[in-house]
Amino acid sequence: MKTNVANILIGAVLVLILMSLSMFIVDQRQTAIVLQLGEMVRVESTPGLKWKIPLMQNVRFFDSRILTLDAGEPERFITAEKKNVLVDSFVKWRIVDVKQYYISVGGDEMRASTRLLQTVNSSMREEFGKRSIHDVVSGERDQIMDVLREKTDADARKIGVQVLDVRLKRVDFPPEISDSVYRRMDAERKRVANELRASGAAEGEKIRADADKQREVILAQAYRDAQKTKGEGDAKAAAIYAAAFGRNAEFYSFYRSLEAYKRSFKDKSDVMVLDPSSAFFKYLKGASKAGK
Repeated sequence: MKTNVANILIGAVLVLILMSLSMFIVDQRQTAIVLQLGEMVRVESTPGLKWKIPLMQNVRFFDSRILTLDAGEPERFITAEKKNVLVDSFVKWRIVDVKQYYISVGGDEMRASTRLLQTVNSSMREEFGKRSIHDVVSGERDQIMDVLREKTDADARKIGVQVLDVRLKRVDFPPEISDSVYRRMDAERKRVANELRASGAAEGEKIRADADKQREVILAQAYRDAQKTKGEGDAKAAAIYAAAFGRNAEFYSFYRSLEAYKRSFKDKSDVMVLDPSSAFFKYLKGASKAGK
């Protein structure tokens, strides 16, 4: 009885081991290839529990997600102007044909990455050699990336890979060229700044000259108007004086003499030497006679 129970337990364990060796799980982010004695049997691309022949078959899993291939150090390329530029780029790719991928590169991601980098560098060298620095930096950058993606994808399809995007992260000059470019840019900016300052100074002088001109015109017009008003006032005063003189000449003469006496004897220290028979004393003599 005990022997039967032991045999049953041993058989159950063997069945469990056999089942564990016969099953494998494919994740939704993966694709699997079932190999039998090194030969490809089938491809499992749908997720879930799968079966295989234990001991005879083995499984290799491949990532079906989008992968990023970074070039690492910037590569040096020559433009149509024979100028060196440093280019930093990356590639977005994924496995679309696992069978072809396994046959072409043995399922080795490193070999696939090397193949992609070689294709990208070759295409980039060709495209940069046909364009100027301005084109590769900004003018036709998007067009260059589209061409690189198309060329790289066409070659990558041969190994079961799809290239989704090729991006140029940075296009820059080598250090020995950058210094001279920056110095030239600095000199150009200073030249433009000096031109703007000179233009501003000239415009300022023009505005000041125009303001001075307007000031002189305003002062001249004001002086003219003042002189005109003064002349009109003097004319009116002379007319009034003439009218008053015409009404009573003797009284006017007497009033003018009093004004003269007032101004002449304003200060006690003033001294005047005159002939007693002078006309200046006309009304003083008349007053003396009237007093007698």
